[in-house]
Amino acid sequence: MTTPRRYNITTFGCQMNKADSERMAGILEEMGFLSVEDPNEADLVLYNTCTIRDNAEQKVYSYLGRQAKRKHENPNLTLVVAGCVAQQEGEALLRRVPELDLVMGPQYANQLQDLLEQVFGGSQVVATEPIQIVEDITKARRDSDTTAWVNVIYGCNERCTYCVVPNVRGIEQSRRPEAIRTEMIELAAQGYKEVTLLGQNIDAYGRDLPGSTPEGRHKYTLTDLLYFLHDIPGIERIRFATSHPRYFTERLIQACATLPKVCEYFHIPFQSGDNQILKAMSRGYTHEKYRRIIHTIRHYLPDASITADAIVGFPGETEAQFQNTLDLVAEIGFDQLNTAAYSPRPGTPAAQWDNQLPDAVKADRLQRLNHLVGTKAAERSQRYQGRIEEILVEGCNPRDLTQVMGRTRGNRLTFFPGDFAELKGQLINVKITEVRPFSLTGEVVQRLAPV
Repeated sequence: MTTPRRYNITTFGCQMNKADSERMAGILEEMGFLSVEDPNEADLVLYNTCTIRDNAEQKVYSYLGRQAKRKHENPNLTLVVAGCVAQQEGEALLRRVPELDLVMGPQYANQLQDLLEQVFGGSQVVATEPIQIVEDITKARRDSDTTAWVNVIYGCNERCTYCVVPNVRGIEQSRRPEAIRTEMIELAAQGYKEVTLLGQNIDAYGRDLPGSTPEGRHKYTLTDLLYFLHDIPGIERIRFATSHPRYFTERLIQACATLPKVCEYFHIPFQSGDNQILKAMSRGYTHEKYRRIIHTIRHYLPDASITADAIVGFPGETEAQFQNTLDLVAEIGFDQLNTAAYSPRPGTPAAQWDNQLPDAVKADRLQRLNHLVGTKAAERSQRYQGRIEEILVEGCNPRDLTQVMGRTRGNRLTFFPGDFAELKGQLINVKITEVRPFSLTGEVVQRLAPV
C-alpha cells in the first residue's frame, strides 16, 4: 500500500488569498494528498503569496530558499508558488529559484490539478496569462467549519497608483448570483452559520454581468445580491468585504439596515484623509465624500462597526497632509484600522515618482497613527461594557482552553467560559464584562439557537 502524499500550504496576505488557499487545499485532497502542519514534512509545498507589501514578498523568498535547499536532498519534492508574487514575477521567479516546479497566478487557483498533472509529467510550468476564471466548482477544504469565505467577484478594474492588485489579479469577473446561492446552500447543509462574501472591490459586483433594470441601473449589484442570498435557511450571518468608497451607495446601507442576517460591520478603506493625496492615489473620491458615507451608515445603523485601511508616507505627503489623516481617524473613531507605510511596488506609477519619503519619516508617521488607532479603538470598545452581545462560537481560546471564542455581529473578537465541543457553531448571548481595544471578555447569559 502506497503512503499518501502530503502537502502544506502557507498563505500570505488578504482574505482573497485565504479563500484561494482553501480551494487549492480542496483540490489537493481530491487528488489524494493529506495536509501536514510542517512544510518540512510535505511532499508538495505551496506558497500562496502577496505582493501588496515588500516585506511579505521578501518573506516568501526566504521561505523558498529553505525549501529549494531541501529539494536538492529530495528531488521528488514539488515546489509551487501561487498568488500575486507568482503573477507579478512569472518566469523571473524560475530564474531566481530554478528549483520551482509551478508558478501560477491567482486566476489559476481552480486549475491547480491540471497544472500539477503537467508538472508530474515532467514539465516546469508557468501559468500567468490572463484567462476567464472558470466558475468556482471546487470543494474547498475550509479552515473553519463555522464560518466560510465565498468569492463573488474576482479581479479589480481600479487603477490606484500605489496598488499592484489589478496587475496581478486581472480584470473584474463576477460570479452569477445563482452559482453563489448554490454554494451557500451547500455550506448551510454542511452546518456553516456565517458567510463572508469576498471581492477585491466588492461594490463593483455585477457591473460586468449583462442586464439592467427598467430604472437603468445594473441588474446585478451587491445590494441585489444581498437580497437574493438573505433567505437561505441555516445561514445566520452575512458579511462582505472589501468596499470602495467610490461605489458605496446609500441603497446598500439601507439593505444592510433592512436585512437581519447582514451584520452591522463595514470595511471601507480610506487610505488618506487628504484630498491632494487621494487624487495622487487615483482613488476617485474626497475625504468629504468618505465622511458622508460614514455619517450615512451611522444614521441608519448607529452601532455599526467600521474598519478601514490607511497608508502613510505616500510620495509627496507633507506633515500637514498626514495631519489630515490623523484628523479623520480622530473624528470617525474606527473600531479597527489596518495601517501601513507606503511601499513602492513594481509596475505601479507611484513607484516611479521622485518625491519618495525617507523610511524614517514613514516609520514615525506610522507609529503616531497606530498610537491614535489604539486610543480610538479603546474608546469604541467602551460601548460594549455591560452589554449583551450575540456571539457565534468559532473556536477555543488558544491561551485559555477553559474559554471559547467567537465574534460579535460587529466582528469584535470575544472570549467567554465554555466547552467548545458543546458550544461550537452556536449563537450565544454573552454579557460583556471586560473590554480591550480589539477584543472583549464576557459570560454566558443564554443560548440563542440549538446546534
